[in-house]
Amino acid sequence: MLFRNCAGGVVFFEDKVLLLKNEKDEWVLPKGVIRNGNLSRDVALSRVKEETGVNAEIVSPIGETCYEFYSITRQRPVCNEIIWYLMTASNDQCVLNEELGFKEVGFYPIDEAIEKITYSQDKSLVSLSYRKYKDLINSEFVV
Repeated sequence: MLFRNCAGGVVFFEDKVLLLKNEKDEWVLPKGVIRNGNLSRDVALSRVKEETGVNAEIVSPIGETCYEFYSITRQRPVCNEIIWYLMTASNDQCVLNEELGFKEVGFYPIDEAIEKITYSQDKSLVSLSYRKYKDLINSEFVV
């Protein structure tokens, strides 16, 4: 089995979260493989930018997920371990990166996003991240 360390972002703008539809018609979060000794936070930020055109800012680490799949191109099982970061964007402007195989990109209201997201781990991650995001936003306004 091929083990890959990855990093990604759960990016919010107001009450919306950033999602992508990939080449398999799966609704996913932006993420990528950590290579060449890069820091996970740098990979997460660069993948968000590369995949969606969004300049995001990291608010805090949010957790980790792990999933396995069979790679047809590699002809073997792959295990992705992903470090996730809670991020915010200053606007909701996105740029679809078709070269990476993405079909759609956008910020979606939380309820709609959770309905769209393909994998249950990602649904849970977005739900938990949104609660933390709202707590952080509300605490910033407390004097």
